[in-house]
Amino acid sequence: MVKGKVVALDGAKAVAEAMRQMNPDVVAAYPITPQTEIVQTFSQFVADGKVDTEFIPVESEHAAMSACVGAAAAGGRVQTATTSAGMALMWEVLYVAASTRLPIVMHFVNRALSAPLNIHCDHSDSMGARDAGWIHLFAENAQEAYDNAIQSVRIAEACMLPVLHTQDGFIISHGVERLQILPDQAVKDFIGTYKAEHPLLDTDHPIMVGPVDLPDFYTEHKRQQVDAMEKAPQVIRRVGQEYGTLTGRTYGLVEPYKLDDAEVAIVVLGSTAGTSKVVVDALRGKGVKAGLLKLRAFRPFPAQEVAVALRDKVAVAVLDRSMSFGGQGGPVFLETCAALYNGGGRARAINYIYGLGGRDTTPDQIERAFQEILNISTPGKAPVDADQSERGRQSPG
Repeated sequence: MVKGKVVALDGAKAVAEAMRQMNPDVVAAYPITPQTEIVQTFSQFVADGKVDTEFIPVESEHAAMSACVGAAAAGGRVQTATTSAGMALMWEVLYVAASTRLPIVMHFVNRALSAPLNIHCDHSDSMGARDAGWIHLFAENAQEAYDNAIQSVRIAEACMLPVLHTQDGFIISHGVERLQILPDQAVKDFIGTYKAEHPLLDTDHPIMVGPVDLPDFYTEHKRQQVDAMEKAPQVIRRVGQEYGTLTGRTYGLVEPYKLDDAEVAIVVLGSTAGTSKVVVDALRGKGVKAGLLKLRAFRPFPAQEVAVALRDKVAVAVLDRSMSFGGQGGPVFLETCAALYNGGGRARAINYIYGLGGRDTTPDQIERAFQEILNISTPGKAPVDADQSERGRQSPG
């Protein structure tokens, strides 16, 4: 293993440091809170001559992703960063990046969407793009944000799909933590050299990128995207294992925590996993068989892993930091229920909508969720003081 340097950094600067070490060919970006610190820090690296990157300060996020598409199609290793309304503005071009199979990496900071105006964390922004064809990875802390930034390059280039990796706004992006930074050469060796298979600027082998695709071939091209996404879990696991060999921090699609003998469990992604681990430890001290399943990958959704991890649990609380208006629950809840149903699971599941607009999520709240799923562990028994406006929906047991 390579020994990293211990530093104190917030999540945004940790990702900017990873970008410096990776030295991408092109970064096109536009500032937006709370992501600004990533590209602002990286732009200083450019100005100081610490990277060879062509930094393109564009007039909008739509232009940022458009520039990334052009640079990636030309054969470059390309990255960007955004959040919230910035992603909403580049919405159209997200699909272009994925559908033209360009391995762009987006460093993403989760933030609520307007209105009312809110600059703090929830997951409504990235969840809105969950079907755009991008791989989505979530980080629990600054260390994982740094590690995911580096792994995302390998994953994107192996799958020929763009990768979005997230960190929770202000909670991670502006919270200073202890983490390990790899030596520059170790990062360079890990990501290797990128050579585009079909660069647009290869005039000896001319191609078209993103041409009109009418009913005769459109479905076949969508099917190719499906095939690439179905192969992505194997790539994510392999890259995570190789990164573990390098650093001692191995990554997969999910992270079970004290789940093997658990009777009840919480499913969560992002920084709230850390809070939930504290509660699991406390409940274990009281004799409660509680566990946690942290999702690292949301796209592709690790349905098989979720089904295996939860199929023998009595009850499950699924936490969503976003809403699906008019739906039967939040995005994580619906995916988890589908995985359980298709995997033969017997667990009853409750959906909790939490932390919208950056509202604090406390250990007491997590413990209450555990108490309520313990309360329904007896078949036919409804939760005490059920309030669907706070808790969300319960799946049929």
